[in-house]
Amino acid sequence: MSRLRLAGADGLQPMPGGLLDGLELALQARALSLHYAERRVLDQISLSVPRRRITALIGPSGCGKSSLLRCFNRLNDEIADCRMDGEVQVLGVDAYAADVSVPDLRRRVGMVFQKPNPFPQSVGENVAFGLRLAGLRSRLELDDRVETALRAAGLWDEVRDRLDDSALRLSAGQQQRLVIARALAVEPEVLLMDEPASMLDPISTLRLEELMVALRERYSVLLVTHNMQQAARVADYTAYMQDGRVLEFDTTDRIFTNPRLRGTEDYITGKL
Repeated sequence: MSRLRLAGADGLQPMPGGLLDGLELALQARALSLHYAERRVLDQISLSVPRRRITALIGPSGCGKSSLLRCFNRLNDEIADCRMDGEVQVLGVDAYAADVSVPDLRRRVGMVFQKPNPFPQSVGENVAFGLRLAGLRSRLELDDRVETALRAAGLWDEVRDRLDDSALRLSAGQQQRLVIARALAVEPEVLLMDEPASMLDPISTLRLEELMVALRERYSVLLVTHNMQQAARVADYTAYMQDGRVLEFDTTDRIFTNPRLRGTEDYITGKL
């Protein structure tokens, strides 16, 4: 895979003037293009994601939302014949600089996938996994960090007496919150969420949305979702993507009530 290189400002797409003025940025993509072999997946994308806000990525299936998400924690590194051009910054640092530690980057940028993926271990060991990997050995500190993460994920009261039970015995909604707790345990600053509620029932989805809103106080969240109601409920900002490009970015209220582009309106209203 080629290292990202700065492509220049001519790839920037229009953004309402002053929209993010005064806000710290968690993530930035600038003139970012991505190819899988000969297939272009992202085309000159420029996007800024503010800190301690929820930003939603919406758009038709196959438009590049998940691929863009993976650029921010370098999961595309694992894909053969993947080529990228442009610039990606994470918390003010060039994410693809030669001296960047990928494991450290992924600790700072947690990832929650569409399907809950708990390890075939106990509930407690799932949350402690990343901490042990980081070298934490104190039983007392491990227990404290596990409880803190489970509380942050809104799961502690449900599993406090089941920490030694297999995580695979939890419900799908509990497993997804457990995966979030596992990510939070290593104290990231950014959470990438790729359709985290798509396999959950309505009650579990509501609890997850309430959790996302609560997490916004401490974490910067970039959320991929096909659920327009979900984006409208939880996101502060929304980017509409189509054919590998970000066509419109604005406050969520503006995107859903008064979008600037006809294509955005057609997608949101179900015409596209």
